[in-house]
Amino acid sequence: MARILEPLVVGRVIGDVLDPFPPTIKMSITYNNKQVCNGYELYPSSVTVKPRVEVQGGDLRSFFTLVMTDPDVPGPSDPYLRERLHWIVTDIPGTTDATFGREVVSYEIPKPNIGIHRFVFVLFKQKRRQTVNTPNSRDHFNTRRFAAENDLDLPVAAVFFNAQRETAARRR
Repeated sequence: MARILEPLVVGRVIGDVLDPFPPTIKMSITYNNKQVCNGYELYPSSVTVKPRVEVQGGDLRSFFTLVMTDPDVPGPSDPYLRERLHWIVTDIPGTTDATFGREVVSYEIPKPNIGIHRFVFVLFKQKRRQTVNTPNSRDHFNTRRFAAENDLDLPVAAVFFNAQRETAARRR
């Protein structure tokens, strides 16, 4: 368990976004067949389409909520707008993927302007279906508060990638 959490601690996801938690479900995230691994850098041009998110655990009677957020807005040295919400999918049945869930906040393409941003995917287990409320705004989102307001327990899985603004030369 400690080995799974270590990159989240080193990357300050544990602390800035989440409290320590015991990972109990395997979550796989892929953009165009490229798997997201903690701390890897992805170019914004490669994450323009929402990823495939597979929940590899639970069963069809258990439901999960996926949250994607950027805690480094507007820049990592002074993230005074922390966090920016990028995506929420609820009611994802166990052993399936996010396409089987209910998208309550549409996917927003990561567009970091200043510095290297972390983009964090967090998976929560729901106590029952259709119990998650849609936040009022993408700005100043708080993952911990969202979980508390929607009666979600500690996360069951999390992964993050880094991205920074691309120059025109990088996109070629």
